[in-house]
Amino acid sequence: MRRPSAQVLAAAANQHCRDVIGEELKALFCGINPSLMTAAVGHHFARPGNRFWKTLAGAQLTPRLLDPGEDGLLPEFGLGITNLVARATRTAAEISPQELAAGWQSLATKVRQYRPEIIAFLGIGAYRIASGRSRAPIGRQTEPLAGATVWVLPNPSGLNAHYQLPALIARYSGLADAIAPAGAEEEEQRSRSESIEKPA
Repeated sequence: MRRPSAQVLAAAANQHCRDVIGEELKALFCGINPSLMTAAVGHHFARPGNRFWKTLAGAQLTPRLLDPGEDGLLPEFGLGITNLVARATRTAAEISPQELAAGWQSLATKVRQYRPEIIAFLGIGAYRIASGRSRAPIGRQTEPLAGATVWVLPNPSGLNAHYQLPALIARYSGLADAIAPAGAEEEEQRSRSESIEKPA
């Protein structure tokens, strides 16, 4: 994907990027807010260095590595993307706690409308501020949001030095296990057993 000019990126400040969403998804990912790159090109997690797409593929949440321009394919895999705050900024630090809290209420309305099984927040700090749960851990949460199970995962931004790609994949793989279709594990084990027993 061609990188927009500096002028185009600057003009993307406070612009929005449409949600990738559908009804009754397995998991709806919720970012903090769009980057300028995302708003400029109209596709999520488009900023160079963001590891979201590599992490999804590594965790087998998608069958292959997708390009940001293919984000519209996610509902085919039972996945979607939205944001706590719709407006694009240069950094997430430009988003105020008040905006995050307001975004929490808007997100609850969206979850009631589309009914995803899981809402997966990408960023523990933003989740703690928005939800008011200051000690929430990474992983599955005990309290749902508007009927959806809540997960909190590390932010895949390249600026998040606490998590390298293998660690991100490990965390997101926990979510992948949670949304695996019933019987998928048994089917995989059966396939492995058949391949072992098959004569040469």
